[in-house]
Amino acid sequence: MSIFASPQFLSRVMWLDAASCAATGALQLLPGDALARWTGLPNALLVGTGWFLLAYAAAAAWMASRASAPRRAIGLVVLGNLLWAVGCGALLLSGALNLSALGVAWVLVQAVVVVLLADLQWMGLRASSLPGRGRQMAAG
Repeated sequence: MSIFASPQFLSRVMWLDAASCAATGALQLLPGDALARWTGLPNALLVGTGWFLLAYAAAAAWMASRASAPRRAIGLVVLGNLLWAVGCGALLLSGALNLSALGVAWVLVQAVVVVLLADLQWMGLRASSLPGRGRQMAAG
């Protein structure tokens, strides 16, 4: 059996997604204006996306905790992660903000992480839906 078809694979990836979003959201909220000064990102953007990431982390943790992976919800997560990466790329390419090197790195790391998570989630969904594999997975 492929590691991606393992019944625990999607759950583990969703826990990883939840943890990374909770950490990022907390980092965007806790230092206050300091992160905005260090990165060049608007404080309002950091606070708004920080709260979003904490809410998303709770939803991802809920998905990860299910006995059967909610496949449709995880499919939406894949799409959401890809859109987050596109948004990060658009922000960087727009040149609309005067980002510091740390700001560019902050946005770039988020883009790379969510693309990797989306890829792992997609591979897990695909592998678990192949005939004879991952039968424990619910249709969500």
